[in-house]
Amino acid sequence: MMKIPSGKILINTYVHNTNFHLLRRFSLWSMKKDPDLEAALTRNRRWIVNNQIKNIILRCPDHVASVNFLQKKFKTLDLQGKALNWVKKYPCCFEVYYKDDEYHCRLTKKMMSLVQDEESVKDMQETVFVERLAKLLMMVSNHRLNVSKLNEIKNNLGLPDDYLIRIIPKHLDMFRVVNYGGRKNSMQIELIKWDPELAVSKIERKSKEHVCNPSFTCSLPSTWVKSWEKFREFDSLPYISPYTDPGHLVNGSKESEKRTIGLLHEFLSLTLWKKASIMKLGHFTREFHLPERLNVLLLKHPGIFYVSNKYQIYTVLLREGYNGSELVEKDPLVVVKDKFGELMQEGLHEYNRRHHMLNLEKKRKKGDIAMKQEKNEPVHELSDEGDDLGGIFDPEERKRFYKILFEEKAR
Repeated sequence: MMKIPSGKILINTYVHNTNFHLLRRFSLWSMKKDPDLEAALTRNRRWIVNNQIKNIILRCPDHVASVNFLQKKFKTLDLQGKALNWVKKYPCCFEVYYKDDEYHCRLTKKMMSLVQDEESVKDMQETVFVERLAKLLMMVSNHRLNVSKLNEIKNNLGLPDDYLIRIIPKHLDMFRVVNYGGRKNSMQIELIKWDPELAVSKIERKSKEHVCNPSFTCSLPSTWVKSWEKFREFDSLPYISPYTDPGHLVNGSKESEKRTIGLLHEFLSLTLWKKASIMKLGHFTREFHLPERLNVLLLKHPGIFYVSNKYQIYTVLLREGYNGSELVEKDPLVVVKDKFGELMQEGLHEYNRRHHMLNLEKKRKKGDIAMKQEKNEPVHELSDEGDDLGGIFDPEERKRFYKILFEEKAR
């Protein structure tokens, strides 16, 4: 019998165990890529940085910011390069001018028009915001949420940044601000009026419209036979409303899982883009009675949810909320924000055209090209995919920055 050195056995065992744990780790997050939903996630990133710059400028006196001030803010956004180069890249969004020995930046008339449109929509949507906030608090066990936690998802829900002074004081019959802990970071918003008409989930509403029992929708191809079998088995269990008290349910039971899936479905239905960061959802484990291994639960239900690791940020999307890469229903706020993205692209195209003409002029002066060749020379367009204008496109830096992308500064 051949004798194998003990050291070799230890090494092989170590490698085997390491590979096993790595495979097990990645298998927990594996889900077949959906090109359409991946495209939906990609689309939003085009205007994240500019949305942040827009908000910074709006907070400045007379809505004008010096480029030097923006440069300092670039660091807080994990961006590298020159702020001046960045804002010049989007002439339809930002107007740059020189005054008092330094460059300044303000929003263009088109951009200000969109800002006004967004504010108008927020004013008109106030009733919707009140209902969303009430429904969210109704799903929480004690009907209270820490303000700092709520701020993490306010953009997902479309709530304005100043909702504490813009909405709450007008609806003191529904909400109140409390601080039972007495600390600055323990301030909470509490629901003081239960509205039974709001305590109806989207699934229950659809079942009433179609006169059938409440059930989930499976958005998978018919070829996913095993997944369909598991879905039908899960969906055959009685539906449990996310607005019911879960106190009587046993942790880990099928009934408890059914309610949790219903709660996640309802929460994502309330968001603008029908998606949320799994990491941020994990911050509400106690409030929503979520399992510690939330990722495992989501992956058990691929017909209802889609889990993506785009930009190294784990995100869950509600499949039925999308038709291909487009939202089935677009909130008025999303429509305005889409116009912002279109304006960005228009500005980028204009920048590319000017950049191309300047390059031609430089070549003409150097005598490198003839006049006849100019007509056939293609325009090399710049894009948001990466250049020396910002470190957001460096893998290490974008991991942190894209937390903004999916939690709602965007948009």
